[in-house]
Parts: sequence; C-alpha cells; structure tokens
Amino acid sequence: MALKIRLSRGGAKKRPFYKIVVAEALSPRDGKFIERLGSYNPMVAKDHAERLVLDVERVKYWISKGAQPTLRVAKMLSSDGLVKAPVIRDQPIKSAPGKKRKEREAEVAEKLASAAEAPAEEAPAVEAPAEEAPAAEAPAEEDKKE
Repeated sequence: MALKIRLSRGGAKKRPFYKIVVAEALSPRDGKFIERLGSYNPMVAKDHAERLVLDVERVKYWISKGAQPTLRVAKMLSSDGLVKAPVIRDQPIKSAPGKKRKEREAEVAEKLASAAEAPAEEAPAVEAPAEEAPAAEAPAEEDKKE
C-alpha cells in the first residue's frame, strides 16, 4: 500500500480550498483519505497565517511511515523544513524560436550591421527622390492658381 501526502480540492468554483491529506496512491484526488494533516487556502495573502495550516507532528509521523509527499506538497513542507526541497526542472519554453528562425534572424542582423557600416553611400540615394518630389508638386500648385 503506497501512501501519498497530497492535496484534496474543495471549495466553490473559482474559489479553491485544499485539504492536505494522507491517502492511498490509487485513491481518487477528492476521494477517501486516511487522515487530514492540514489545509491550504491559496485565496488569502501569502503572509497570512491561514494560508497553510499543518499538523507538523502528524506530518513527521506519516513521513516516517513511508508516505511520499507529492511535488506541490513537498514544496510547501520544505518551507517548514520538514522535507528537503524538491528539484523542479525548468519547463520547456514552447514559444522559443526554432533553429531556422534563429538562422534567418542572424542573417537579417548581419545585413543590418553591414548597412549601418555604409550609410554614406545609401543616404544620397534615399535623399535624391525626396528632392524631386517637391519639384513635381510645385507645377501642380501653379496650375490651380490660374
């Protein structure tokens, strides 16, 4: 019989409240449990006394009997020094750009860097059409005056 120290959800919709319980590993999340060890209320402030309420002696007892805390409960218990802090691996960043996109961005960056090194050559070419445009507009204004 494998025992787990885990959260059992209660409360209303969008207003969760959790009991910290010892239950068999195969029993349902909100189902039958052996003993209630405390409660966790995520709706109150982090520094509030009622956010995490634990019966520390009973937690120590059940851990000595072989009950394994779940990852979330282990994080809570580690703040009280009851268990060693669990190693939580970094989650993969799914929105990170792939290999080809990184290559394309590197090429664009190189082109921009080379364009920034030689602005004197390109600057007159860009300014020349701008000078012609006002000259083309001037005759149109003269035609309207007549």
